[in-house]
Amino acid sequence: MISALHRQVKNAGTTFSVALFSLCLTLSLSASAQELPKVSIKTSMGDIVLELYPEKAPKTVENFLRYVKKGHYNKTIFHRVIDNFMIQGGGMDSTMKEKATDKPVISEAKMAFEQGLKNDMGTVAMARMPDPNSARAQFYINVNNNDFLNYQPLPDGDPVQVMKNGDPITLPRSRALVFASGYTPFGKVIEGWEVVEKIKSAAVTDVSIYQNVPTKPITIISVKLIK
Repeated sequence: MISALHRQVKNAGTTFSVALFSLCLTLSLSASAQELPKVSIKTSMGDIVLELYPEKAPKTVENFLRYVKKGHYNKTIFHRVIDNFMIQGGGMDSTMKEKATDKPVISEAKMAFEQGLKNDMGTVAMARMPDPNSARAQFYINVNNNDFLNYQPLPDGDPVQVMKNGDPITLPRSRALVFASGYTPFGKVIEGWEVVEKIKSAAVTDVSIYQNVPTKPITIISVKLIK
């Protein structure tokens, strides 16, 4: 009887220990998630909240938050909107004049990709010129799964096949590297997706050399770090 009771107490203690460990793990994971920086984008169409991932793209997040903290994005616009692709902003004012920026940030597309962060629907990433290391302040939100914007590991050899604008193409290795380098995602939309949906559906037109410009300006009123 004593032995049986001892086993019951021991088993109960083991169960309690496992339960306590599970609870601590859950709380730890929850705390880690809560510690991720979050940014609120107040627009003329509503508010969007982003969660950022500094462990997957540290220099990119640091660069973005630097612009946030100095108010760079305030009173800019979403100047390029393409339904089923992405919405881009953070660089132009309402007259389509580009704001001055700091030096470019090094690409972390490969680092993000290797940690599972891709240009999937809802993620936010840095816009850039053809040079992989030319991203400055402009960002975009993916409104589709844009796999061709991800870093692409290239096979050995020359020429090689690479994805260009969603289609496979064979290029000399030196040229393929431009497309394979990808665009760096660094966060995702966690609130306000209905606002993104409204923005992506806006009517657009051409303005001077720029295409897909909303006919009615979609203003980024302010961008603030909320955690």
